[in-house]
Amino acid sequence: MRRRNDSAASAPEGGAAPGRTQRGIQSVEVGGRLLRALADARAPLAPTDLAASGDIPASQAHAYLVSLTRLGLIKRDALSGRYEPGPLALRLGLLHLAQQPALREAVPRAAALAQSLNCSVALCIAGPQGPTIVRYEHASLPLHVNLHVGTVMSLRATSTGRVFCAFLAQPAREDMWARQTAQPGWSGARNALGAGSAAQEPAAPPAPEAAFVETLDAIRERGYERGIDAPTPGVSSVCVPVFGPQRELSLTLTAIGASGALDVRPNGAVVRALRDTAAEIAAAAFPSTPTCPE
Repeated sequence: MRRRNDSAASAPEGGAAPGRTQRGIQSVEVGGRLLRALADARAPLAPTDLAASGDIPASQAHAYLVSLTRLGLIKRDALSGRYEPGPLALRLGLLHLAQQPALREAVPRAAALAQSLNCSVALCIAGPQGPTIVRYEHASLPLHVNLHVGTVMSLRATSTGRVFCAFLAQPAREDMWARQTAQPGWSGARNALGAGSAAQEPAAPPAPEAAFVETLDAIRERGYERGIDAPTPGVSSVCVPVFGPQRELSLTLTAIGASGALDVRPNGAVVRALRDTAAEIAAAAFPSTPTCPE
């Protein structure tokens, strides 16, 4: 197996002199390019497309794909022949998430919220394409929405997306916005509350207009956002942020339920419970962290 010096390697490990270039295994890094290309695509890829995205000749990529499949980092769909993340990739991703202090504190509290409020509760973090569900606690009553771990929420159409727009740092927010609006056929509701529905909306503009900016200012002032019968008729939601040590957005808590059954009043039980829970998560995960604005 070939080895090479890698000037882009990570910081030296124990005992290495500062600034010293570490040796890396070239074949591992080539395989990593294929994994990165698959992650960036966020969709199964044909072998030729995956090789092209990883900037690897197709003839060379085949051997890497075989090895990555054997390891469980990727898998190939028997019908389409396309590659997608494998079970080991999922386990590694979940392990990474489990180490995040806010999420670790939020998971048991989300389950308790779903039971006490009799609604579904989603935990979302910032993903490359937008707010992404990493935990979803189902309500006891069925909801006609297609939400699950991995669902990407619309920045414009969902209460969760608007909270991310309001509180996420500007560079990350602008990158998410650009990625979502660049997707062909993005309607502002696809892969969000009611994903998979036939409802069509105008494509989101390249940048938020003045009215949407005012909406975000109002969210920052009250510290939460509601979605009533939108983007799915008959389904409403309430979302609050959880802040990190420097008041950066760490994750969001979103309660989702049937309109009329979910209390979306500004001082209602759901808003109070979400805000109290967000404060508990921040206090447990990040001592001395500011909570949601009053």
